[in-house]
Amino acid sequence: MLTKLPNLLTLSRIGAIPLLIATFYIHAPLGNWLGLAILAVAGFTDYFDGYFARALEQQSSFGKFLDPIADKLLVSALLLMLVAFERIPGIAILPAVVILAREILVSGLREFLAGAQVSVPVSRLAKYKTFLQILMLGFLIVGPAGPMFGPVSTTEIGVIGLWIAALITLITGYDYLRAGLRHVDELDGIEAARGADRSGKEEGENSNL
Repeated sequence: MLTKLPNLLTLSRIGAIPLLIATFYIHAPLGNWLGLAILAVAGFTDYFDGYFARALEQQSSFGKFLDPIADKLLVSALLLMLVAFERIPGIAILPAVVILAREILVSGLREFLAGAQVSVPVSRLAKYKTFLQILMLGFLIVGPAGPMFGPVSTTEIGVIGLWIAALITLITGYDYLRAGLRHVDELDGIEAARGADRSGKEEGENSNL
């Protein structure tokens, strides 16, 4: 399972996290651009793991489970490092908090539903959201080492994109929460029916005594 190419690509995205963290401790501008290069490679694996899984017919439950976790670990680790090294300035910390809170919410929801053997597939909009997050995190990693785009700096582009990503994050988070709560209601209904059935059987047994 772990030796399949799509899963190896997904695992490489997790393996890239300590390398990305290490680049924050390398002096600018080298560390900034090294971080961008590693993030770019990790971003490509996010596309190619799904592509090869379909092309090689190696789609698996483990891959579907691991892929969103790898994305969440990568994004969360980068957001924390960017805040710690003050590359996310001022009020721009708010969209970072929104993104982190959403990732925790969805992860908890997935864990609960997995215990009930209910899967919540990754939506296409969520994939676009992840792509935008990684793209904007790239701008923020480069930060002050990057060029000016007219009157706008590299950091400012990253901040604007982070706000947009946070908005999409709220939308996809609401979609997952709504779908998850629907499954929870269904599970509660099943449990209530089972409870009523057990009560009926117990009453029937008592009446035969």
